[in-house]
Amino acid sequence: MFTPKYPTPDTYTPAQHPAPDQSTALTPTAPAHAPVPVAPARTTVQLTPGSAIALAAGGGAVVLVVGAVLVSMLLAVAITAVSVAVCAVVLKSLLNQERNR
Repeated sequence: MFTPKYPTPDTYTPAQHPAPDQSTALTPTAPAHAPVPVAPARTTVQLTPGSAIALAAGGGAVVLVVGAVLVSMLLAVAITAVSVAVCAVVLKSLLNQERNR
């Protein structure tokens, strides 16, 4: 029951299957494919000094805006943490006063 049962090994030999008859082989009758059209060469972007300066200024503006957003989010988290800490200290002092009375 628990012993494995292996299939019988294949006994294929090329002599058992003869090669296809060459007289019945299909011959292509369709014309050869037309050549694939080649896409035109890509044009390169020419940067003038003015456009390069505008690109650099735009990149700098994006960096400044993203930095300002990240700093404001960090400040919001810090202010929230400080206010939660102050609330915890006030609640602790109120509970200690109730115990002492």
